[in-house]
Amino acid sequence: MDSRANTTVDEVYRSDWGRIVATLIGTFGDFDLAEEAAQEAFAAAVNQWRTTGIPDSPAAWIIQTARHKAIDRLRRRTRFQEKVESYAYELPTTTEQPEIETGEIRDDRLRLIFTCCHPALAEEGQVALTLRTLCGLETDEIARAFLVPSTTMAQRLVRAKRKIRDARIPFRVPDTTEMPARIDAALKVVYLVFNEGYTATRGEPLVRGDLCAEAIRLARIIRMLMAPYPPEEATGLLALMLLHDSRRDARVDEAGDLVTLEEQDRSRWNQRQIAEALPLVEESLRLEPGPYAVQAAIAAEHCKSVRAEDTDWSRIVRLYDLLERVQPSPIVSLNRAVAIAMTGETGVALRLIDSLNADLEEYHLLHAARADLLRRQGAASDAAESYERALALVTNESERRFLDRRLREVRAL
Repeated sequence: MDSRANTTVDEVYRSDWGRIVATLIGTFGDFDLAEEAAQEAFAAAVNQWRTTGIPDSPAAWIIQTARHKAIDRLRRRTRFQEKVESYAYELPTTTEQPEIETGEIRDDRLRLIFTCCHPALAEEGQVALTLRTLCGLETDEIARAFLVPSTTMAQRLVRAKRKIRDARIPFRVPDTTEMPARIDAALKVVYLVFNEGYTATRGEPLVRGDLCAEAIRLARIIRMLMAPYPPEEATGLLALMLLHDSRRDARVDEAGDLVTLEEQDRSRWNQRQIAEALPLVEESLRLEPGPYAVQAAIAAEHCKSVRAEDTDWSRIVRLYDLLERVQPSPIVSLNRAVAIAMTGETGVALRLIDSLNADLEEYHLLHAARADLLRRQGAASDAAESYERALALVTNESERRFLDRRLREVRAL
């Protein structure tokens, strides 16, 4: 029972942390209290489920337990006694399995995104706070995504929470007049949630399908909220995520190991999602295309190719040229360099990658890309050195095994 209880707690944490915290924030309006109560509830679950058994609805059990943990904390804060009494009046006194409506949890997640994306917050704080509360990422993981020190990210999170509290930012979805001021940050948050699902920062699985599905669901809702004229970028983001997610089943083998794009079995790609996404790509490109629309067009080029060798890499390079103009960043430049290499200009690509080293020294994919190009050139020793550097930085176990396998291959040459 110990093993089963621990496994279930881990699974609920991965799949439902964001929903649980969002629900608690909706009840108490306090980010720190919600996170602390949720953590206590998960700890209680580990101990209690070993003896009493796993409840029929583990997430509901944790939500109810966390609510009571939060009430206990508030009772210890005498200045909040009046508020505590109103909460206590509404909540049952038992911590047995309650009926928690899934619709309520879903709505809270959307409200959480728009609360975190309030224009009163700095953009980096908006995104970081949502990743912390919705995805359950640790501060160091978020810092790695932003390529900043953990201490810097911790300060941003504290400032964002304090601003929400002090400014009394409401926990709700804004009306149509307020939506434009928050839409860019909300879309960025949804995309980063998807990215965490598409390639998990750490742990065993490469893909967290729950986060990918949730990001796609939220993008659909945001686009619907802005109907009948949703922004092209909302359309482009939905298309981009559908296209990336269509390759999910082919990205790992039966052992859970990473399979590169050129080696994937394309018959396993989700053709229904691709068919849905391609018209959305065209729609998002009708006016002046934004970053998500251009990225969606790049993903579409891959998904339209029946075989890897059919990929129009020259067109992809041109799309990356456009993306560099509308959203310049070192990571965009890195991806453009890889595309240039695939057109046969490996030497040019390597020089471009080396020029990015100062900006992306701690980014494992820069070293992995450099290693792969050197491997293709037959420079085994230099490739091994870059693979070793990538291995020192990677945190996902599936990616680690892939890089280790490649390192052993080049060492054997």
